[in-house]
Amino acid sequence: MGQTISEQILSHKAGQNVKPGEFVVIEPDVVMSHDSLTPSIIKILKEELAASIKYPERLVFVFDHVSPASTVGTADLQNLVRRFAREQNIRLFDVGRGICHQVLVEEAIAFPGAVAVGADSHSTSYGAVGAFGTGMGSTDVALIWATGKTWLRVPETIRVNFNGQLPAHVDVKDMALKIGRILSISGANYMAVEYHGIDWMPLPGRQTLASMAVEMGAKVGIIPPTGNLPEHLQKPDWLYIDSNAHYRQVVNVELEDLCPQVSIPHSVDHVSDIQDVTGTHVDVVFLGTCTNGRHEDLAEAASLLKGKRIAPGIRMIITPASSREMSKAASDGTLSTLIEAGALITSPGCGMCMGRHNGTLGDGDVCLSTANRNFKGRMGAPTSQIYLASPGVAAATALRGVISDPREL
Repeated sequence: MGQTISEQILSHKAGQNVKPGEFVVIEPDVVMSHDSLTPSIIKILKEELAASIKYPERLVFVFDHVSPASTVGTADLQNLVRRFAREQNIRLFDVGRGICHQVLVEEAIAFPGAVAVGADSHSTSYGAVGAFGTGMGSTDVALIWATGKTWLRVPETIRVNFNGQLPAHVDVKDMALKIGRILSISGANYMAVEYHGIDWMPLPGRQTLASMAVEMGAKVGIIPPTGNLPEHLQKPDWLYIDSNAHYRQVVNVELEDLCPQVSIPHSVDHVSDIQDVTGTHVDVVFLGTCTNGRHEDLAEAASLLKGKRIAPGIRMIITPASSREMSKAASDGTLSTLIEAGALITSPGCGMCMGRHNGTLGDGDVCLSTANRNFKGRMGAPTSQIYLASPGVAAATALRGVISDPREL
């Protein structure tokens, strides 16, 4: 019987052919944790497991969630992690390097065919390079630290076929929101979502799709590592697209028919065509996160804002996904264009996505965000509202002060 990409990876790691529904014990290639959860994982390792780290070379720490620290307590916990990393000889990417998922891709720590586990739900992002990327809780991660192993149930797979080409000012974020609209927030629970028909898509767009897979409940979102990818990300010989693979469901999306999509508070799968929400007042526009904080996203916004000013009363906050993406945007004038338009640029990291610093929403604030979640209270006050959309919609909205269609600019 043929195998999906996820089944091939888990078969390779388990040393035997696996089928959906089976349980396998494997050794992940990389285990990531960030500043918000690493202190609790250290505590579990020491106090509950009374164990030591088996493979420190497989571990990666990244400071991104509250980076730099916003309180004394946060600073103290980050110092604890720094000391632990030095003592255990663990790779640490400190304040300002960027979002964990972006950093692991940039550093080629996540790679085609790998199993990359992260103490963060958006670890599905590693599927952008053809890795089996998935998130786990703190206790599960602590157990991997101690034993080098974890167990997984082999997921069933939903295949998504994209056909055709995107219209102008419609982008990958619209594709991701459209799939969420079709499958719903729980339509892929503990499944793999495998994306096809996008060999033309560069790596940044693939990261957007893979990141958003978890918003449908997916265990993993994965794109075959073929097509428009850097040379070092080409697939291993044993990984291929199997024409005999079995899929739980097949979804087809015609890109020519796609228009800008907007997710409406307070559920990611509550998605409408932009014309249904055009004119909605906003207070804040946020451009960033592991979903849309790369140079290409910032450049798209800058192309629409060049020579213009954002609307009076609008706060536009931009947080690059990493220091490298920020450097790219600085070197070609993208950052200057955004600043001249009235935007605020913050240090690389998760920024206001979680509502802990760098622009927390207050009571009644309405935000148009390029992030991945719009749950009640996600970015601050539970009375605030979050609409999710693409960088183009974000720029158009900042210009007009209401949700706007970039195709009309």
